Amino acid sequence: MASKLLLEIVTPDRKVLSQEVEYIGAPGIEGEFGVLPNHIPFLSALGVGNLYYKDGGRSHYVFISGGFAEVGNNKVTILAEVAEKAVEIDIDRARKAEEKAKARLAKAQDRIESARAQAALQRAIARMSCKDAAQKAGSTSH
Repeated sequence: MASKLLLEIVTPDRKVLSQEVEYIGAPGIEGEFGVLPNHIPFLSALGVGNLYYKDGGRSHYVFISGGFAEVGNNKVTILAEVAEKAVEIDIDRARKAEEKAKARLAKAQDRIESARAQAALQRAIARMSCKDAAQKAGSTSH
């Protein structure tokens, strides 16, 4: 029985991570799901939020925005629209994006503008949450 599984996180621009890990928690569109070694195969759409994985007993965080997760044969492949390791997140940029999204939301003239501003706000908040969780876990160097 395997004690680890391979986690690969890929965006259209780059491979963000390829590492053997002990556990993965990911933001599915229906809620967070967890994967341990020898998990049954499945496919899930991803929402906006924080993927985290455990390696050596420590938690590490990656911001994810949309995409898909495929689980099978002790491998989890994350095909994400956007993925950033916590260490890559610029917290000042995320705060500015949050302020801008709140201003856009306040001025929204229709449902489309409102939905776009709400999505931008959700991404900014999730980025800040990811950075914060990583700092609390002491894993910003990874």
